[in-house]
Amino acid sequence: MAAAGAEERPGSRRDSGSGEDSLDTLLSRLPLTPMLSPRKRTMSQSKTEPPLLRTSKRTIYTAGRPPWYTETGTPFKEAFVIGLCGGSASGKTTVANKIIEALDVPWVVLLSMDCFYKVLNKEQQELAARNEYNFDHPDAFDFDLLISVLRKLKKGKSVKVPVYDFTTHSRRKEWKTIYGANVVVFEGILSFANKELLKLLDMKVFVDTDSDIRLMRRLQRDIMERGRDIVGVIKQYNKFVKPAFEQYIEPTVQVADIVVPRGGENFVALDLIVQHVHSQLEKREITVRAALASAHQGQPLPKSLSVLESTPQVRGMHTIIRNKDTTRDEFIFYSKRLMRLLIEHALSFLPLKITGVSILRAGETMEQALTAVCKDIRLGKILIQTNHDTGEPELHYLRLPKEISEDYVILMDSTVSTGAAAMMAVRVLLDHDVHEEKIFLLSLLMAEMGVHSVAYAFPRVRIITTAVDKRVNEEFHIIPGIGNFGDRYFGTDAPSAWCESESTDY
Repeated sequence: MAAAGAEERPGSRRDSGSGEDSLDTLLSRLPLTPMLSPRKRTMSQSKTEPPLLRTSKRTIYTAGRPPWYTETGTPFKEAFVIGLCGGSASGKTTVANKIIEALDVPWVVLLSMDCFYKVLNKEQQELAARNEYNFDHPDAFDFDLLISVLRKLKKGKSVKVPVYDFTTHSRRKEWKTIYGANVVVFEGILSFANKELLKLLDMKVFVDTDSDIRLMRRLQRDIMERGRDIVGVIKQYNKFVKPAFEQYIEPTVQVADIVVPRGGENFVALDLIVQHVHSQLEKREITVRAALASAHQGQPLPKSLSVLESTPQVRGMHTIIRNKDTTRDEFIFYSKRLMRLLIEHALSFLPLKITGVSILRAGETMEQALTAVCKDIRLGKILIQTNHDTGEPELHYLRLPKEISEDYVILMDSTVSTGAAAMMAVRVLLDHDVHEEKIFLLSLLMAEMGVHSVAYAFPRVRIITTAVDKRVNEEFHIIPGIGNFGDRYFGTDAPSAWCESESTDY
């Protein structure tokens, strides 16, 4: 792709000239010594940073999982990775945020190379304190960890990302969990400096900003935000930053697909990037439910399925809750009774150390039956909502107990039709290191399609239910089903989009 908005060759460097952005003007405004107030702790990623990005148009979720999983449990597609490279303080993060806002896609991750500085030993810490450690050299970065993290994100897996403290030149103890997304925006000064890293980038963007402007921004940032003195900043710039840019960063402009002069102010270049990413996402789009609907037709039910014995009592309760004229009180009473029987049946397969996880909102109705049988059991919640535009399930909220990987997990949902939401929930548990054979999916009612899909994707997951219905309709609602379980249980009248499994047909 040709350079956008460039008036001259990308390799050339323009003088910043005079005016309010000139170097002399900025230097006259900056203090010669650090601010006396306590240093602001600046980190690569904040532990308390919310998992979303609010733009003028919408809220974009930055933590979650798109519905990428086939009936085999594998992703339909890899994430589209945009690599942003440029000198220090060139405006890469600004460009990244403007791309994210203009893309207007629901699932996006912003990954910064700054998170992957190596842990310094005592001698290197002392050099850094004297502004004599070269943070702009490739050896300063943990490329092995970075490549591993980006490769997992590209495959839609969750990752642990270090949080780097620029004030102390060290990694924080807390690491941040990031989940897969449709688009991953990766930015850093040496984003193009590693051959293995380049292979993971679907689009390479070089942010080209005048060297004087970059120096001004760096002075302002390091003095005002990181508590450093002007002499030390200029010393570090002349000794390390400028030579590293000329040797390692500037030459990589040759591998860029697009060059963006003037950074975030170059709207022509940003529009070109956004248009290209949208076209690539459209080519990769595959509908999950349509694929699941055609899978495993006519196959016998899997051995991993266990159905509660159809006693006269069980059949009678099903007759009551399947009747659309049943009052809400009766519906709740007999649903709870069935849940209790289902939980007790499941416990015959389980040891003592159990965690319960409900798929919100309807799966939450099963928690009371579980806690009545298992005192002091730990509970987690996963919120999966249906996207009204695509009809696909999307993960919007996650809260799991600590060290859940050591437990057996009862995953609860009231009904399962296609299995798409259940598969997503299972995938999330696997991402948190829960063993597949330790996951038990419990549901009052399932469609054969959902049973087959979950069993084929995750053959070691145990599936336990009170009944299995044959079909789903064109809207993927169970037939005959029990109606919209969540609306009937909670007494809400309007159709709910909380979960793909809450059918509306009787």
